[in-house]
Amino acid sequence: MKLSRRGFLAGATAALVQSTRRENAVHGQRRSKKKKKQETRTWTNWSGSVTCEPSDFHIPDTESELVDLVHRAAKDSQKIRVAASGHSFTPLCAVDDGMQLLLNRLSGIVSTDLAAKEATIWGGTNLFRLGQPLREAGLAMENLPDVDIQTLAGAISTGTHGTGRGIRNLSNQAVGLRLVTASGEIIECSHDREPEIFRAAQVSVGALGIITQVRMRLLPTYRLHEKTWRASFEECFEDMGRLIRENRHFEFFWVSQSDMCLLKTLNPTDAQPDDLADRTGERIGHSDVIFPSVRSRRFNEIEFSLAEERGPECLIELRELLMKKYPEVSMPLEYRTLGADESYLSTANGRD
Repeated sequence: MKLSRRGFLAGATAALVQSTRRENAVHGQRRSKKKKKQETRTWTNWSGSVTCEPSDFHIPDTESELVDLVHRAAKDSQKIRVAASGHSFTPLCAVDDGMQLLLNRLSGIVSTDLAAKEATIWGGTNLFRLGQPLREAGLAMENLPDVDIQTLAGAISTGTHGTGRGIRNLSNQAVGLRLVTASGEIIECSHDREPEIFRAAQVSVGALGIITQVRMRLLPTYRLHEKTWRASFEECFEDMGRLIRENRHFEFFWVSQSDMCLLKTLNPTDAQPDDLADRTGERIGHSDVIFPSVRSRRFNEIEFSLAEERGPECLIELRELLMKKYPEVSMPLEYRTLGADESYLSTANGRD
């Protein structure tokens, strides 16, 4: 089966998406007390901007049960959407006239291989649930986003990424996927097995099927040294090229009202947390603890991606636009970097 970028884009209109909410995978919804039977409920995404009332709703306990549900939906010509935390700000998971599935019971680590630096993980596993068990197996994720409530399958399907020059998104840390297609067929794909399907499924917004398992390429456990500080926009802009080059992870937030930036670097370290003493704006910890940030305030956002070399000039134009035309906008602008990849729908397809 051969898929071109153009062909995949044309066929990716029927989206199935997976993602999950910390400590409450079924959030923002009213449900009956029935465990797995059809339930009347209202689903809303994390920010509250998207709401739907699926006509059919299930939380399968096993992959075989999931396959049975897909067969039933196909027989009844039902749409299927897979949802969880709904951290996407777009209506990818919304369905009012079809079946909505949650995968939070298909969760946990299936197996780990320290020698190969790989782990097979159920797709419904929240990112924040991976840190400790992987650490106990001597492994860690190469990178993580600063929001870790998503499920692994949802984060992969939507091209979720952290920051770091040359470091690709989470989908490109996957080396194998297990999919349940719309016909109920199970497909295993990787760089060596069904490579065209794998390349398309890495960032597919669920259009190729439901990701039940992911085989991830990992690193040995490591600690990160975080530094945060404030600077004026001029200081940040002048130094950002060097900071991107010299740090494994660098990002900053710019706030238009103050014209100030909050900068952050993360770098691997052999130091211990106690080595920092009481240094303000610095901390050391396991990578899975340092990567995520708390996002207690609900918000909606939009993200644009462009070639890395165009970033600075785009930033200058956005600053001028916000300060002159939209001074009332209080949402900070976040600037990150991402490595190029070959996934068809990736925001970094073919370019850093």
